Amino acid sequence: MNQPAVSGAEHPVVPGFHPDPTICRVGEDYYLAHSSFEYFPGAPIFHSRDLLHWKQIGNILDRRGQFLRGDGRPSGGIYGSTLRHHEGRFYFVTTNVGDADSGQTIVTAEDPAGPWSDPIFIPQAVGIDPDICWDDEGELLLTWTGRVAGTDLHGMLQGRVDLKTGEFIGDPYRVWQGTGGLDFPEAPHLYKHGDHWYLLLAEGGTERGHAVTVARADRPEGPYESCPANPVFSHRSRPGLPVQNTGHADLVQTASGEWAAVYLAVRPAGFTPSYHVLGRETFLAGVDWVDGWPVFDEHRYEFTPEDTAFEDDFTADALHLRWVSPASEPDAIAAADPEGGLRLRAPGDGSPGLLCTRVEDLRWVAEAEFTGSGRFEVRIDDRHRYGLVFEDGAVRAEARIGGVSAELGAAPVSGDAVVLRIAAVDCEPETLTALGPDDIVLALVSGGDVTELARLDGRYLSTEVAAGFTGRVLGVGAAGDASRLRRFAYTSTKPVE
Repeated sequence: MNQPAVSGAEHPVVPGFHPDPTICRVGEDYYLAHSSFEYFPGAPIFHSRDLLHWKQIGNILDRRGQFLRGDGRPSGGIYGSTLRHHEGRFYFVTTNVGDADSGQTIVTAEDPAGPWSDPIFIPQAVGIDPDICWDDEGELLLTWTGRVAGTDLHGMLQGRVDLKTGEFIGDPYRVWQGTGGLDFPEAPHLYKHGDHWYLLLAEGGTERGHAVTVARADRPEGPYESCPANPVFSHRSRPGLPVQNTGHADLVQTASGEWAAVYLAVRPAGFTPSYHVLGRETFLAGVDWVDGWPVFDEHRYEFTPEDTAFEDDFTADALHLRWVSPASEPDAIAAADPEGGLRLRAPGDGSPGLLCTRVEDLRWVAEAEFTGSGRFEVRIDDRHRYGLVFEDGAVRAEARIGGVSAELGAAPVSGDAVVLRIAAVDCEPETLTALGPDDIVLALVSGGDVTELARLDGRYLSTEVAAGFTGRVLGVGAAGDASRLRRFAYTSTKPVE
């Protein structure tokens, strides 16, 4: 589908559940990584030459030794991170909140597409959203939100780290704690620009009050001077804007010497309080330095979005990078079938047993072709999902919302092959207060005929209802011992407006 040019203020450069963006540049090349929570492999990484069009080149944490499963809970796992390049090597630091003993995790690579190294854990640094930067003497500085294990020190903290041991060189210390007028100072990023060190934070929480704030100092440890224009970027108290929750930014100097920022935001829809369903997405803004402070220009960039459509017949030697699994591993769920496609199985490890891909559009249709049996669903988590199950010669539509599960309709199937379809379509509300972000249609496709089995309110698969930090994904899984996935297709069905 041909897309018109859009404003970077209203459309993400990386759509769908790709939050907490962190960016670095090497020459003419830009690299962008994201948090991924309970989904494995974790921390998807993208490449671009223009900041506007991105292609996934890997998943940084693709071995369980790098990303310990831990408790595997929804919205656990891999949180905010920092990606940097220093003296010919890439560094990635993150938090696995599902594993209480890891502290912060650092991996490195010569090639950002991988392989990435075994992890260096910093167990003393308890908390989230770590940043790494190198001071003027070349020592690695870790800045994070949390506490130091075994001490009373907490807040926005910083310390010098020995990468050979994962231990601090000297004692960590408190740095700038934010403006004081907004809750939840977090997501620090430290930069040297000109004669000053700048500490960029997210404040106000990752909801409607989200904001970017900044302070500067002569030394990384401070003392810091808060920018008089703080917050330097926010959409708080501006409900008429189509993009909300703006924050968690990371700056990059472009190859031409200008500056830009990536940040997360959401696209809510429906009647108040409105609902976002794709999770937190990655947006792009320009940055100018005015009187020694960064000034965001969210309207600087226009671009034509990438076509998100794909079709997968699973004949490649390895699964595409888009496929991930919540609280499990793709290899535990899917294996190549000698007769074509994938053989699906329930891993028996307490996970949902799904192979998933992120939804990247507001209106879309997806089809999964199975033989034998299979299940296909759209979900936020295991308690908020709509789907179709093919087994015992029939297809049935199911829904779970919180603690309530229901079977919604069924249709018989002749033969052992079916095409299951799920689509997000425009909402058809009975009243104004029933206006949601979309409706979800569950259907069976047979011989060119489409049999609609259920049409459901999309609000119940939104973050405002389900809570958490992720977004919608499409999942396929086994419904018996003979589940085979032959084909999967996804396409956007509505041009960007």
